[in-house]
Formats: sequence, C-alpha cells, structure tokens
Amino acid sequence: MTLLIAACVVVALIIILGLRIDREYQRGVIFRLGRYKHLKGPGLYWIIPLIDSKLRVDIRTATVDIESQETVTRDSVTIKVNAVLYYMVQDPAKAIITVKDYANATYQAALTTLRNVIGQHLLDEVLKDRDEINKALREIVDQITDPWGIKVELVEMKDVEIPEGMQRAMAKEAEAIREKRARMIKAEAEEEASRRLASAAGVIAVNPAALELRRMQMISEVGAEQNTTTIILFPSDFVSLASNLATKLAGEVTSAHKSDPGNNS
Repeated sequence: MTLLIAACVVVALIIILGLRIDREYQRGVIFRLGRYKHLKGPGLYWIIPLIDSKLRVDIRTATVDIESQETVTRDSVTIKVNAVLYYMVQDPAKAIITVKDYANATYQAALTTLRNVIGQHLLDEVLKDRDEINKALREIVDQITDPWGIKVELVEMKDVEIPEGMQRAMAKEAEAIREKRARMIKAEAEEEASRRLASAAGVIAVNPAALELRRMQMISEVGAEQNTTTIILFPSDFVSLASNLATKLAGEVTSAHKSDPGNNS
C-alpha cells in the first residue's frame, strides 16, 4: 500500500513538473536530450521532466531603436542618422537553432546595413528619397535574417542630423532658388503686361474714342480715392485741333511778312 502511494506521488510529481503553459504570442521550442524535437504552444502542454527542455520564444513584432550612427554619404558629407527596426520571429526553431541571440544579431545586421546604404546615396537623396532608402534597408536586412527565421517588417529612418555649415549652405541655396523663381515670375508678368499694353495701343489707334473713354474712367477713379487734386483732361481732338490752328496761323504770318515789301524796309 505504501509503495502504491509512493508510486502515485511520483507519477503526480512527474506530471506536475512536466506541465508547461505558453500564451497566445509565445511558442515553446522543445529539445529532447539536447536534440530539437518539436514546437509547442500556445496553451497547456506536457513535456518529459529531466529529458525534455524548453526555450520560450516571443513571436510578436519587436520594435528596436537603432542608435544614432555617424556615417558619410556618397558626396563626402558626414551626417548622423538614427532609425527604428520592426521585426518578428517567423520560425521560432530556426531563430533558436541557427543563430545565437537572434535579437542582437538582427539589430547588428540593421545597423551595418544602415551605414552601407547611406554611404551609397547623396545627401539630397537621403533627405528627399527616404521611402526608397527605407525600402532598400528592409529588403537587405530581411535577406540577411531570413535564414534565421526572422521576418523584417520595416526599417525606417527617423532623424538625419546635418552639420551646421552644410545647413547654412543649404539655406543659402534654397534662398537663391526662391529669389530666382520670384524674378522669373516678375519677368513673365512684365512680358504679359507689355503684350497687353501693345494690344490696347493697337485698339486705341484704330478707334480713338477708346482713349477718351479711358480718360473718363481715370477721372472717376481719381475721384473715388477722395483726392483733393482735380485733374482736367481735354479730348485728344481738341489738342490736335489746337495744334493744327497754331501751325496754320504761323504759316499765314510768315506769308504776310514775305508779301509786304514796305515791312522789309
């Protein structure tokens, strides 16, 4: 009877010692006498005590900050770049068996790749084409970690620190570009205005009455501004008539002097 009780206790102890529980986002990599046996979890399962051993792996997406790295671009500009890495364990068995400390290995792979990819691009490309560089980073790191059972979801640059001298040079360049654009817009406006004026002059030459309408409009505009100055504009016909009369009178006076001989004496 005592032996039976002892046997029951031993069996119960073995069962209790062999029970394992993994959560939904965890998997158990089981080794039997040092050799890989199978993958367990999630939930409740049992392994053989003292014979089987288990390593727990988290299969959730991990977020890792890549520390700021000082690197040189293809156009020899020294910059500091930091990034963020998102990856998940796709094959827990490979992650445990193939590489030691898969988390650190993935981080180091991303770190090295970040330096290499930045060194292959110009500074302007690093600042403007971040999406393409991020895509290239993800593809390269994913190829490195794929044999380890690691899936790289995203590698994204966060901040790019540029030397102060380069910042001033870029600010001057941007200011020069804006000034050039402003001058081109002003020149185009002046060209368009000259064309409109030339067209208006042609219309006035064909129909002189249009000039009188413009003068009347100018008077109304001056009055609307509440100015104290009064401007009186004579029609162009009046000016032309006065000029013709003055020319005619001058000719008659000259003719009269020439025809009067007594005046010469």
